[in-house]
Amino acid sequence: MRSVLITGAAGGVGGRLRKLMKGMYPDLRLSDLKTPTDLGADETFIAADLTDPAAVARMVEGVEGIVHLGGVSVEAPWEAILSANIIGLHNLFEAARKTKVKRIVFASSNHAVGFYPRRRKIGTGQPVRPDSRYGVSKAFGEALGAFYAYKHGIGVTALRIGNVDDAPVDKRRLAIWLKPEDLVQLIRIGLEHPDIRYEVMYGASDNETVWWDNERAFQLGYRPVGRGEDSRGAAMAAQAKLPADPVGNWYQGGTFCSAEYDSPLPLAED
Repeated sequence: MRSVLITGAAGGVGGRLRKLMKGMYPDLRLSDLKTPTDLGADETFIAADLTDPAAVARMVEGVEGIVHLGGVSVEAPWEAILSANIIGLHNLFEAARKTKVKRIVFASSNHAVGFYPRRRKIGTGQPVRPDSRYGVSKAFGEALGAFYAYKHGIGVTALRIGNVDDAPVDKRRLAIWLKPEDLVQLIRIGLEHPDIRYEVMYGASDNETVWWDNERAFQLGYRPVGRGEDSRGAAMAAQAKLPADPVGNWYQGGTFCSAEYDSPLPLAED
């Protein structure tokens, strides 16, 4: 793998990857809708709107691997989600097919399964339970990735990313925190491991509170170095200042579950 494209490079996670992955691949390209404010003279950047098929085709031309972070990264009205995360994602996969891209690492999200209760540990084989329109788009992305993997032979890895940050900042994120360096590990597995056809893995570090069975990632060589428990004191102190949220505190998706929640049914036990 010599030429790798990172989409969404102007975002928070993309900005971290720009620094951590610099020098890992001879040709590391960056793309986003807007140019990063701190773009270096030694960085190759291509501005592209995911909803423009021609721009996406130019963006992926000649690359072997794609790390796709682009799109809307929070809950939003359906029109915005549809445009960037569904139509835009299809444009990306279709351009990748036409230009013979070998590998795609798709930034899925824990919000694709956010409506599982925190008391339950889940693997990657359970049905999706998206907690938001954003989560629906990530579940769609996983399905689209499987289609292009099995129909067209692109090696696809969907990473259900928890929360990428320097440290977990509340109780929920003690379970889902992902150290940036650990995200790089998972990305490199997706880009480089010879056995990848289609995989779903969880993006979480070595956290003592565990909601997810990430056995497949470990089988493929993942060895996280971050430990969420090291920040428990600060995370719990911050948690104590948050407002009560019975729905969000019950489900893994947190406030994504409680936002707009109006179900008359009791909280799901399973």
